[in-house]
Amino acid sequence: MTRMVRAAALVGMFALALSGCGGVGGGDGGGGGGTATKGALSTMGFGLSDEIAKTRVDAFTRGHPNVDLKITEGAFDEQQFLSAVASGNPPDLVYMDRKLIGTYAERGSIQPLTDCVEKQDIDMGQYRPAAREQVTLDGTVYGIPEFSSVRVVYLNEALLRQAGLTPDDVDLANWAGLPALNAKLATVSGGRLSRIGIDPKIPEFLPMWAKANGADLLSADGTKANLDDPRVVEALTAGVKLIQDQGGWGKFKSFRDTFDFFGAQNPLAKNQIVAWPMEEWFLNQAAKNSPKAELVVRPFVDRQGKPVTLSSGQAWVVPKGARNPDAACAFAKTVTATDTWVAAAKARADARKAAGQPFTGVYTGNVAADKRIFDELYQPTGNKRFDDAVATIRSVQDSAFAMPASPAGAEFDKAWTDAVNRVLSGQAQPAQALARAQQEATAALDKASK
Repeated sequence: MTRMVRAAALVGMFALALSGCGGVGGGDGGGGGGTATKGALSTMGFGLSDEIAKTRVDAFTRGHPNVDLKITEGAFDEQQFLSAVASGNPPDLVYMDRKLIGTYAERGSIQPLTDCVEKQDIDMGQYRPAAREQVTLDGTVYGIPEFSSVRVVYLNEALLRQAGLTPDDVDLANWAGLPALNAKLATVSGGRLSRIGIDPKIPEFLPMWAKANGADLLSADGTKANLDDPRVVEALTAGVKLIQDQGGWGKFKSFRDTFDFFGAQNPLAKNQIVAWPMEEWFLNQAAKNSPKAELVVRPFVDRQGKPVTLSSGQAWVVPKGARNPDAACAFAKTVTATDTWVAAAKARADARKAAGQPFTGVYTGNVAADKRIFDELYQPTGNKRFDDAVATIRSVQDSAFAMPASPAGAEFDKAWTDAVNRVLSGQAQPAQALARAQQEATAALDKASK
């Protein structure tokens, strides 16, 4: 399918910022642009799971009383989404992973948001560059970014101390030394794993390990695969080695699958893991559920010791055939507006204060919102561990990279993920698996680019 190119939308920078054109408490609730918003509005892939979501949805409903909003809770389901689009009866607004947007844009399953951005006076420049680039294909905006999730390294200092080590001894820049460090930290007896030493978090974080080794899996324009690069092979080999030394993938995954990262019995509290890269949201869960844990948070680093982090997140898109795109656009604008994010963060801070728990901030795709959240709402907790962790997360946000938007993003993602899984399950060696993935990804990218 021919890509839809709109020159007028090239890196959509607009002069009017969201915080000045209606948000929480604004008469238009972020609608702007003189667009009348009314009628039914249905969503997919979103839920009212916490005060962050509820506060922002409330902001929209207050500002748009003539819109009959129906939120269908639950995670995004690709098959359900594509079936709804094919049937001509899609939801009006969908919440999906940004890495999928290029594929659905190329297929024509989602609409360009050029008119939406212009009519609603949405300042795309307020969003983080990595997030903005992921929702833009061939210069055309197809999504409005939500959260910005980055990866940092979590360390259990109590377990490090038991091993006679300190956080400074966990040097992720020294790949040659990782197997020996892993052996000191992991607990494997009789082939049974009862404590993970280092979890490389692959397949998910292979792009970050490759970037740390100087390689990108995909070209910046999203059209050329680089999966068989020797530096990618080396990164995968290093990660697989750490898992093999802890009983192999089957036992490793089975043990890790028992972890409850959202509860009081999380692997940090239960001393089930020592060192692992993970999204910044775990700090919020640790502050809520394990405020006394001996947690240390450090940047993930490349082989020269320089911080590197992978950014990801969701975005709002309007499917082909949506019946109420105007209301959908107004909703996407309102819930990602600066004032709305600040109100949601205040609700979180108030809730944590009432519960006697530390507030560790909210990390969004909106740079202006994050600045206000940390300038106006965030207060040091008094717990140096959490305060230092917040500083670490904030320090890497601006330098984060994201997987580029691609006309075959979903197919590309599947190619390299399947390759890693073949290696982990013992079906192939890293170079062999990635060479096959390179062929599969290249075929998909070439087909999409024609």
